[in-house]
Amino acid sequence: MLNGLIVVGLLVLPIVAVQQRGFDLRLVAGYVAVVGLLTYAVYASDKRRAEAGGWRVPEATLHLLEIVGGWPAAFLAQRWLRHKSSKKSYQVKFWLIVVLYQLIAFDSLEGWRFSRMVKNCFVR
Repeated sequence: MLNGLIVVGLLVLPIVAVQQRGFDLRLVAGYVAVVGLLTYAVYASDKRRAEAGGWRVPEATLHLLEIVGGWPAAFLAQRWLRHKSSKKSYQVKFWLIVVLYQLIAFDSLEGWRFSRMVKNCFVR
């Protein structure tokens, strides 16, 4: 229950940003659901392979699924399957992805003010 509440809390800012940008929320939710199911399935498969001592899914693949929108499902898979939840190096990258989503959503709501500031530091 708590894990579900954490995911919902982390989704508030991105959902508000998506709505304010004028995207069809149903379409975005459908995309996130499909990517989420795929992400969860890959986590579950990797967990089974780890237990059986078989070929593993590369961590880069798991992170790619998180980056393309599967981070909510990845969070739940880590908690429910107890997979990749105690590996610190993995968790650092995972949480950087989650924070990046939050920062992008916040910047979007601020009219991309921070992105423009960063751009102006590098492009003259």
